[in-house]
Amino acid sequence: MADLYVPVDHERGGVAAQVASGLREAVRSGRLAPGDRLPSSRDLATDLGVSRGVVVEAYEQLVAEGFLVSRVGSGTRVAPAAAACQRGPGGEEQVPYHDHRSRATSPDLGHFPRERWLAALRQALATIPSDALDYGDPGGIPELREELAGYLRRVRAADVEPENLVIVGGVAQGLSLVLHVLAAQATRTPQGDGFGLAVEDPTSHRQIPLLRRAGAELLPVPVDGQGLDVAALRDRPARAALVTPAHQYPTGVVLSPCRRAALVEWAQDADAIVLEDDYDAEFRFDRDPVGCLQGLAPDRVVLAGSVSKALAPGLRLGWVVAPPSLAGAVRLARGEFDLGSPVIEQYALAGFLRTGGYDRHLRRMRREYRSRRDALVRALAEHLPEVRVRGIEAGLHAYLDLPAGWDEHQVVEAARELGLAMEAVGPMRFTPGGPAVAAGFSRLPAHRAERAVRGLKVRMSGQTID
Repeated sequence: MADLYVPVDHERGGVAAQVASGLREAVRSGRLAPGDRLPSSRDLATDLGVSRGVVVEAYEQLVAEGFLVSRVGSGTRVAPAAAACQRGPGGEEQVPYHDHRSRATSPDLGHFPRERWLAALRQALATIPSDALDYGDPGGIPELREELAGYLRRVRAADVEPENLVIVGGVAQGLSLVLHVLAAQATRTPQGDGFGLAVEDPTSHRQIPLLRRAGAELLPVPVDGQGLDVAALRDRPARAALVTPAHQYPTGVVLSPCRRAALVEWAQDADAIVLEDDYDAEFRFDRDPVGCLQGLAPDRVVLAGSVSKALAPGLRLGWVVAPPSLAGAVRLARGEFDLGSPVIEQYALAGFLRTGGYDRHLRRMRREYRSRRDALVRALAEHLPEVRVRGIEAGLHAYLDLPAGWDEHQVVEAARELGLAMEAVGPMRFTPGGPAVAAGFSRLPAHRAERAVRGLKVRMSGQTID
């Protein structure tokens, strides 16, 4: 059984979070190895001078995050994969995939339009023919591809026809399928020089495993105030580039017009493909959203999107828009991997789009999220003016530059206690940078923003600011 030292500062408060943080760090540093058995909650509580309930809460938190496993008869142990799952793109720590509370880009699921979605499902079940419930086109039902093509032309200025659109189980699957196709094509080239994928630095660390599993060699390219540095991209041996041009994650900047033109020119010169992750483009608050990059160069850009931010990630409904030959290969790959997406949900989404329910929901949530972002920014300006808010007024998160000397992970832990979703930017970097966090505001009601920020100020008051 592991002998543990976990520092606890009773005066600082949040004792359960301190215990969880100490144990989490022990796993990350290797002091606790996979399979190590932890003391019983009663024994550890005695050793630390805290109540048993505090330790139970800390253990439950780490079980939920995937650091620990607890089974009757064998006690609480370090999870077998706990150490391996913590490495980010630069070898730094990251949050496990299933710790959804920390996702800065998660929507407020309490606003999911249950009644309208239920009505769409009922309408689909009442009207679709029985044959529609059989194995269908792995690229998606024609009705949904038709509705989505019209929506993307109207809202995202995309250059898309239904036959160039493939329905997928979210952006993650869409990118994976496209990369599998591109990697397979690269290995068949006479040169045999592999497949290099340029990615933004910093970038979403949760995408890194799927990109590598799809056969890509990641080539980081820095991001500045204008987005991806295309001049630096030209120095990389990349066959494709993955970008978030409408609202870069995590920095929140928009790819500037000159960079958009330069990126398309690079793709043409290098005979390369640009993968456009259009993850939250509908939520632009200060003006109409910038049209998608795909509309500028449909022969060179693959557009990937989903309803995960607009409705709910659990629906697992997304799309890929690609040049004709590539769209056909992605559709074939979809059929080979899993035969396609659930049919009833596709009909429901088609009806939701056709009747205007999707547009109405977006308008409602755009107003709500803008209010929440404004409240968070105001509270930060008043109570933590040393924290700098960067990025455009858009999306579901804000990029916060922290003062020198502040620890990202401590800020994240403190924010989580206060109901504010944050993610440390350090694990998203391939190259070192100053302390920063991505702060999600979508699940923080406007009337709670000031209280959360004041609480964060109190918890961080012991930090040294150079």
